[in-house]
Amino acid sequence: MYGARPPTLPRHKVFVSYHHANDQGYRDKFERLFTGRYDIMVSKSVQIGDIPDGLKTETIRQKIRDEYLRDSTVTVVLVGSQTWQRKHVDWEIGSSIRDTPYNPRSGLLGILLPSYKKPAPNKYDRYTVPPRLYGNIKCGFAKLYNWSDDPVDVQAWIHEAFLRRGEVSPDNSIDSFVNNRFGERWYP
Repeated sequence: MYGARPPTLPRHKVFVSYHHANDQGYRDKFERLFTGRYDIMVSKSVQIGDIPDGLKTETIRQKIRDEYLRDSTVTVVLVGSQTWQRKHVDWEIGSSIRDTPYNPRSGLLGILLPSYKKPAPNKYDRYTVPPRLYGNIKCGFAKLYNWSDDPVDVQAWIHEAFLRRGEVSPDNSIDSFVNNRFGERWYP
């Protein structure tokens, strides 16, 4: 099966949200593995150079919402050591889980990157994952997994997130980040 898509589940259109400065390599590997080698998803992510430098934040958000998120069915958040700090990650999660006539709701899941510092094996600190992602893990709309190169696992995670989008109501109640955040962790 090496190099072939597992045959049992459909491919979904996936938008990947991540910390661009810190985790670009992991995002590239994720897409190379799962859109390329194993062909288990269709990438709807923003690629480097797709959005011109110097645009206003609201213009960037509008382009991402209208040109990328609208056509995706699942958002995967790659969680590294500082992903929780990024205003664009927070905004992408919030936009993904809103259900509007123009932009239907996407499923949501998080993947802890190898660079994420776990307090113990198979544990995470809720204050070091994006707050909006954590709120959706807590309400059952999203799940959080450890990084895997296994296409069977990743395809199942994506498909389950796709199904949950119509079965569980998301939590989009926290205020959106206005700016990037700093520090070791966030506080309620």
